[in-house]
Amino acid sequence: MEALPPRLVLATHNAHKVEELRRILGPALEGAELVGYDGPEPVEDGATFEENALIKARTAFAFSGLPSLADDSGICVDALGGAPGILSARFAGTRADADNRALLLERMRGVSDRSAQFVCAAAYVDGSTEIVERGVWPGRVLEGERGSHGFGYDPLFVPEGVERTAAELSAEEKDAASHRARAFTALVRAIRGGDPRG
Repeated sequence: MEALPPRLVLATHNAHKVEELRRILGPALEGAELVGYDGPEPVEDGATFEENALIKARTAFAFSGLPSLADDSGICVDALGGAPGILSARFAGTRADADNRALLLERMRGVSDRSAQFVCAAAYVDGSTEIVERGVWPGRVLEGERGSHGFGYDPLFVPEGVERTAAELSAEEKDAASHRARAFTALVRAIRGGDPRG
């Protein structure tokens, strides 16, 4: 398809993510409306970011009947074998960002290899087409938190090529470079090109 559908469901209950995705997708939407999602939370039992993103998008489409966008994202730390990965939001068992960051810092205490990457898989489902794209934002994990913007693991993550954490970047700076921006930019391009990668 050359144009996006006139209305798309954004399949998340995370207010921070809704705000970020509306900023990221705004210029690309060209008149298409992003509709909020108030349906059931699916069981995210996929083994990859891609599988979980598709689970969310399929659930939102089944609930709303509208073409649906979803993502699954997290931080993958090299020294932890890629953990917390798809369990990033539930890493500490409380779903609280501060608890997740505290546990990551504890696991990384004394570890010299701080390399990590934020990963996002963005999915589109409309009943006949399923597309998934991945975005990766490489960087490293600090030994303490810095910055008050963003959410999740942002205060611990310094992207490659800068010396500020993701939580010290402005919204515009983050939107131009983040894993979510990379994944959704690729997804919109694929939707418009009719590229049914799944």
